[in-house]
Amino acid sequence: MKKVILLIFGAILITSCNSLKVTTDYDTAINFTNYKTFAFFKPGIDKADISDLDKKRILRAIEAELTAKGLTKSENPDMLVSIFTKSRERVDVNQNNFGWGWGWGWNPWMWNNGMDNVNVSKYTEGTLFIDFIDKNKKELIWQGVGTGALKIQNREKKEERIKEFVKEIISNYPPETKK
Repeated sequence: MKKVILLIFGAILITSCNSLKVTTDYDTAINFTNYKTFAFFKPGIDKADISDLDKKRILRAIEAELTAKGLTKSENPDMLVSIFTKSRERVDVNQNNFGWGWGWGWNPWMWNNGMDNVNVSKYTEGTLFIDFIDKNKKELIWQGVGTGALKIQNREKKEERIKEFVKEIISNYPPETKK
């Protein structure tokens, strides 16, 4: 029974760290079907505080997702794409008290069989902002934000996690607008 409970709590802990929270915001006055082409906004991308390799990974993932949605990368685009990132260190502390005792209520002589566990995990939580800007008006028209854990040990897993972030964020574009 103890092992089953520990496995359930372990699974909850693992999935809570791997979850990705996505939010989007957009200008409701915009007709997004007018945007057929895009280009990357280099001045905005250059300000992102991540390695150039990660920037390339993010931009390739964005390009793949937008192309899959029917948009075309262009030298004369309708829409500019920019990114911004931020990160912070997170610490999770979980205490599991699976004690054994006699009777009802609190008992000062409870036996816990060594099942008084405190688990501490430290990880980096990253946030990726993807901005779509109307090229002619120079106005933000859509923004997607994804936040999640960045527990990455190797390059392949990092690239996979970046693709997952971008896909989840851009899955909400174009927004379903009421007409």
